[in-house]
Amino acid sequence: MKVTVTGGAGYIGCVLVPMLLERGHEVQVFDKLFFGDYGLEPVLGQIDLVKGDIREFPSEILEGQDAVIHLAALSNDPTAEYNPKANHEINTVGALEVAKACVEKNVPKYIMASSCSVYYTPTPTDIFFDETSKVNPSAPYSKSKIEAEREIIKLKSEEFHPCFLRKGTVFGYSPKMRYDLVVNAMTKYSYTTGVMNVFAGGEMYRPLIDIKDVSLAYITCLNAPNEKISGQVFNILHKNYIILALAHWVKYALRDKKDIRVNVDYEKGNTRSYRVDASKIERELGFRAELGITQAVNEIWSKIEEGKCNDFDNPKYYNIRWMETLVEMKETLKDMGRIF
Repeated sequence: MKVTVTGGAGYIGCVLVPMLLERGHEVQVFDKLFFGDYGLEPVLGQIDLVKGDIREFPSEILEGQDAVIHLAALSNDPTAEYNPKANHEINTVGALEVAKACVEKNVPKYIMASSCSVYYTPTPTDIFFDETSKVNPSAPYSKSKIEAEREIIKLKSEEFHPCFLRKGTVFGYSPKMRYDLVVNAMTKYSYTTGVMNVFAGGEMYRPLIDIKDVSLAYITCLNAPNEKISGQVFNILHKNYIILALAHWVKYALRDKKDIRVNVDYEKGNTRSYRVDASKIERELGFRAELGITQAVNEIWSKIEEGKCNDFDNPKYYNIRWMETLVEMKETLKDMGRIF
């Protein structure tokens, strides 16, 4: 199958693309290369890499393609809130334009990266949210995702089959690593300081999923019959974790590596809490996320010890810090003019 992965040089893409290649798919990556292409270095000779901005998507690159996996986005709340206008243009309008290009070029499958953050509630709740739950998010990131879903579903037809994967918070090692995700951050702090700080008592629930399971979920939808995914929304997660319990699980998983302490602050922090039901995708497509915390944190630890992703102050591991750095450098270079 010929597959285009937008945003394929990002955190998830750098795990997904090699897995697609291993399964015999021909892969084209469309990416702004916001972070460069270093995460795809081992497979650059096996893919077509097209550099571009999702807001100016060239529909002609979809000629002859069988599917699009749409990952390209500003991928968390801080980056969305940093520039809400750009967030809307990229996450909502950009996603819609790629879907329209699929329709124009007769690409039958479009699998979009959505988010469980659409279930965010301002106060803790005991509800288990499923794909039928009413949602009306107000935060720029989650709002942009649900708006994209609602516009793209209107394009569904006998020839065009969009589906949407609402992912829990992802964790695990990627060649394009991130340390601004909760499990990855806990592992980093365990390694660097031996201390994990948990805020607001750590009583909040969060749905989480390993990056390899995320990639398998995309591949499952890619391989599924069109009628099984057309117009469907699927939640994907391994488990709903209580944050304090998660910290202690990370501590236990790394018990042979280091003596780690968990500090709990009961006053400050975000108390937002929600739980999500992922039974639909198992029932409909037979997919179940199997990977938990232990394997992931030990793999990250091993990669750090190997000298990979261990320059922890590098802003490229933190999406908002990298964005701020690029904007600052752009302004500096504009004022500076020619360097040499």
